Amino acid sequence: MSTDDQSCARQEAELTAWAKRADFEVRGLLHETASGGKTDREVRNTVLAMARRREIDAVLVTEASRWSRSTADLLSTLEALRSHRVSLKALSGIDMDLGTPHGKLIATVLAGVAEFEKDLIRERTKSGLAAARARGVKLGRQFGQCPSDRHAKRVRDLKAQGASLRVIARHVGLAVNTVRRLLKDKGSAAVEAR
Repeated sequence: MSTDDQSCARQEAELTAWAKRADFEVRGLLHETASGGKTDREVRNTVLAMARRREIDAVLVTEASRWSRSTADLLSTLEALRSHRVSLKALSGIDMDLGTPHGKLIATVLAGVAEFEKDLIRERTKSGLAAARARGVKLGRQFGQCPSDRHAKRVRDLKAQGASLRVIARHVGLAVNTVRRLLKDKGSAAVEAR
């Protein structure tokens, strides 16, 4: 998934059902919240390590674009999987096995389309942000939108009682720098951690 607010329940159910129909033994269901455009992703690195250790024979993904949206990255990671005799299979039924000319062609075409889609999304996002700025919309997180801001009153009260920044941070479950920011944002004098 690209963001934390998305659910992967549908994909998990589809992948599990597909593996069962194909009579695959599922070695693990790995969830990752990261953009497919990023090349250094922790969960994907775990899958590649499993391939190196020969713990798996195939990687099942809902879409090739969830594995990678960069043509170069897709081809290099597919080559890494191939070198360990592991294939990447998408729910669409496409088996991207770089050991065959057909597999190389499909992987290259799909990666190109995914990269094109990523670039279009980036372009539309930039255009939308520019239009919003032109309309006078304030972008970015405003005060009160940060989850830690809800602790501001409690932080000020504890500081007024003489608690140190570290004690306040421990008590409300925030970092010392966050406590310092909350005190500063409310017009308090700069304070140092004790």
